[in-house]
Amino acid sequence: MQSEDARYLKRKVKGGSLDVHPTEKALVVQYEVEATILGETGDEMLGDRKKCQKIIRLKSLNTNTDIAALARKVVEECKLIHPSKLSEVEQLLFYLQNRKKASGKAEKRVVKPRDLTPFEGMEIDEEANINKVEEYVELLYEGMEEKVKGATLILHLARNPDNLEELLQNETALGALARVLREDWKQSVELATTIIYVFFCFSR
Repeated sequence: MQSEDARYLKRKVKGGSLDVHPTEKALVVQYEVEATILGETGDEMLGDRKKCQKIIRLKSLNTNTDIAALARKVVEECKLIHPSKLSEVEQLLFYLQNRKKASGKAEKRVVKPRDLTPFEGMEIDEEANINKVEEYVELLYEGMEEKVKGATLILHLARNPDNLEELLQNETALGALARVLREDWKQSVELATTIIYVFFCFSR
């Protein structure tokens, strides 16, 4: 988003717990995102809070991996993990490094999928496709019904962690979402809530 939009959407991320993925060589970071829409005077107009998760896949992790070095890299690159948790990251990586694949038993740890409470308009029949994101952005320049549809399709893309990086690099899409949120949130709470959920899915 552009700096001029900052006063309209205040986003706060609070780091949470760490765990290992039940089946993959990955860490799971649980965190909380709070988003608030501010009026021109700075007053809070609409806000929501959601618990989210980020999966850090460690494809290079093997029996020869330097756990201490990898832990430092993970903490440096993931801003959701506070440096004070370095030792905890090392312990989890050590566990993953030595975990046997063919255990025959399911892991006790259960990672809950990103929990987004459905609301009217969020569910649509069309399947979102990352290759059509530009078409969805164009819908944000149409009427209110099309804007809701476009925002909802982008939300469906954002709910898939594999799409987040590409979406975050799409300045046109982010700018359009921020503009619509700033200009049209009073006209449609449904539209505003959908866009807020999109930003919930992004982690920095």
